[in-house]
Amino acid sequence: MAQAKVIAIANHKGGVAKTTTTSTVGAILASAGKKVLLVDLDAQANLTQGLTDQEPKKSIYDAFKDGGMMEPMQVGENLYLIPSAEEFATIDLILPGMMEREYRLKDFLSQYSGDYDFILIDCPPTLGLLLQTALVAADYLVIPTTAEGYPYKGLHMLKESLEKVQKRLNPQIKLLAIIITRWNNRSLNKAVLTFLQEEFGDVVLSTYVRENITVAEAPLAHLNLIEYNPSCNGAQDYQKVVTELLERII
Repeated sequence: MAQAKVIAIANHKGGVAKTTTTSTVGAILASAGKKVLLVDLDAQANLTQGLTDQEPKKSIYDAFKDGGMMEPMQVGENLYLIPSAEEFATIDLILPGMMEREYRLKDFLSQYSGDYDFILIDCPPTLGLLLQTALVAADYLVIPTTAEGYPYKGLHMLKESLEKVQKRLNPQIKLLAIIITRWNNRSLNKAVLTFLQEEFGDVVLSTYVRENITVAEAPLAHLNLIEYNPSCNGAQDYQKVVTELLERII
């Protein structure tokens, strides 16, 4: 049986649509008939709260502590979730002392790999040990970012983290794409985009996700963007993003 493609979606800068990208890309893949598992690796649990109002019986915290399989929550047709929960905020206190700590997530997700086509990890906004576990577990890294000054500078730090993991822990992981989000076509956006393209080349997707209030409204209804408003600019842009991503994977 084919193994799931594991994609870490990460940026240690907040406000770049990391969680929206995870849920929307997952929903689009699921709507195309792919079986998708979303993993909420963020103690803030924004992905979980944006997709369900149910209280999870088990969460990613249990996965790190015990390592055993759990029943993912179904949050859509072909779309499943390993949720996060409040206690995951304390994982940094116990993770450093765990045996083979860098491989905890990889070992956990390997139990699901044969049952899904894609596993998408919504990474925490940090460059610490949790991000490292995601990069060790993943085949690909996708970086959502806004075309603004501070997120652009932060990409260098994230790139360094990726290179360290590639060198010592997971040489197979590749930087699949940089996705420009909250695009508004202003002069600053255009200037930063030019810098990104000069530095990262065609790793930067040609599709930019336009700024859209609907993107912020969808989680309030506990729906992914495709279910909430499939005709909005954001949803249409993400459809094109997924097409580009699949062309790079297959």
